Amino acid sequence: MDVVPDADVEAVEAVDGVFLTQGAVGGDTSIQRFEIEPGEGVPEHDHPHEQIGVITAGTLTFLVDGEERVVGPEDTYVIPGGEPHAAENRTDELVVGFDIFSPPRANPDWGE
Repeated sequence: MDVVPDADVEAVEAVDGVFLTQGAVGGDTSIQRFEIEPGEGVPEHDHPHEQIGVITAGTLTFLVDGEERVVGPEDTYVIPGGEPHAAENRTDELVVGFDIFSPPRANPDWGE
């Protein structure tokens, strides 16, 4: 069994106000914590990984296929691999959540 203590992992600022912390990585899945500051968001993107997540604090608005989906504390979601999506924190509170990716996904380089 591998354990990844949160204190041992440094958060990466993927884009302005969006911080990702890579957690445990297995052969088939990985988990990543995210924090999105008020007024910030993740630009539209897609990836081959299925993404399943949970919001633990705050409210996040996802933009998928021209529709907005609001996800709040304790809500879970799934985004199929290859589906373009974006996310925005439209509130004045920090959003915190966890995403599980299959296959495993490392911190993305949004600067590319």
